[in-house]
Amino acid sequence: MPLASADVDLTADQTALIDAVRDYARGELLPLDRKCDEDESSVSEALPHLSEMGLLNLCISEELDGLGCDYRTYAAIIHEVAYASPSVAVLLSVHNMVGKILSAYAGTDDQRAEWIRGWGKPENFGAFALSEAGAGSDAAAVSCQAIEDDQGYWITGEKMWITNGMNARWFLTLARLESAEKGKDLCAIWVDGNESGVGRDKIHGKMGIRGSETAVISYDNVFAPKSHLIGEVGDGLKVFLTTLNEGRIGIAAQASGIAEACFDEMVKYARERNQFGKPIARFQSVANMIADSAVELQAMRALIWQAAKRVDDGRADPATSSMAKLYATEAANRIADRAVQVHGGSGYVHEFRVEQLYRDARVTTIYEGTSEVQRIVIARDFIG
Repeated sequence: MPLASADVDLTADQTALIDAVRDYARGELLPLDRKCDEDESSVSEALPHLSEMGLLNLCISEELDGLGCDYRTYAAIIHEVAYASPSVAVLLSVHNMVGKILSAYAGTDDQRAEWIRGWGKPENFGAFALSEAGAGSDAAAVSCQAIEDDQGYWITGEKMWITNGMNARWFLTLARLESAEKGKDLCAIWVDGNESGVGRDKIHGKMGIRGSETAVISYDNVFAPKSHLIGEVGDGLKVFLTTLNEGRIGIAAQASGIAEACFDEMVKYARERNQFGKPIARFQSVANMIADSAVELQAMRALIWQAAKRVDDGRADPATSSMAKLYATEAANRIADRAVQVHGGSGYVHEFRVEQLYRDARVTTIYEGTSEVQRIVIARDFIG
């Protein structure tokens, strides 16, 4: 049951778009994802087709040449893509969230014309440059430095775990402005990856999501003009936390797509595999795993839909987004574990897709804020 089925208010156009993405993802992206998992190559080869379908500018308004999707439709699309390719799903989630934050914070019409109108083109592929070796969950601890002069900013530092890092043209970068007052010095700066001094090193050997580019990005005195400051001086953390709040819903939708794929593989195998003269689905222990997984799928859909609707209604709040992210990612790992268990020894080899999905699910409880961070955010909403 797709994520969109949790709501009856979708228009015919929204439903048609989601259905088209589902067909494309399962027909084209699934085999690409399997190949990229085996050889650790990048799913970014799909960028031209993703651009043709409008999937690179889902959240940009129609006035700025985007599809103008509401957040519920966006979450449903990420779910459908993740069912077939978790790596493409996170590629789309990151790129679209960078575009969405530009729409909110780009300060002038000229910036919108230059950056946002072309956001759906592969040559404007985007990434967040937030995490560092010493600043992961503690984003305010970044050490990447920006020095200001009359022309603009000169940026030096290193960023870790950057999704889309190898092929991105644009990096929304959190840096500390040397000349600003301490505590008000974090800035979001739009960095052109084609500038001199930008280095990229691919991170190899990941457990899962192997088709997604993950890189170390280094800045060696990289220039960005003053017009590339997003928001105001000192707004950097606010810009990034706003993005994370909505981005967590995208990762929750990615997890639900992985979970549904695991569920379908589990049910199919349990029906086909015979032991002791009957399908293993007829054994109560296996049936219980299927039942528990079905309940968790429905629960994560409801939480994601609630969080997405709050964004659409202008009532987004960190706790609701964190609840969706926490539950969906943790439940996806439980469902993936059950899927492997139902497959027995077959679930432990790459020939059966649940082996890969089990690995892919694991990172969802880590990136865009760990489960531990989500619990802090949720608890803070109740206890202050």
